[in-house]
Amino acid sequence: MQDVTDAGNAKQVLSELRASIDNIDAALIHMLAERFRCTKAVGHLKATYGLPPADPAREQHQIARLRRLANEANLDPDFAEKFLNFVIREVIRHHEQIAAENGGSDNKD
Repeated sequence: MQDVTDAGNAKQVLSELRASIDNIDAALIHMLAERFRCTKAVGHLKATYGLPPADPAREQHQIARLRRLANEANLDPDFAEKFLNFVIREVIRHHEQIAAENGGSDNKD
């Protein structure tokens, strides 16, 4: 982080940090959009072949993987797990919707 020596400098540093945060937020939105594009394609495959919308074994594997990555990145693993669980719930909702639109069931087993 940059050295802050006075209030004027602090405002400049704050502005630069906020610009970086804005760029990161934009990148996150684009990455999430791409992730959901891929998971919707997975949902269509599952619906076509009668596979269940949820895959609890994969979900648990991904949670463990993301917790490890969070630890390595000095990010709170509990936060990473909560975030991934939120994303997973949304993906399953999409998969259930796709299955229903294709005449499938919303069975999560």
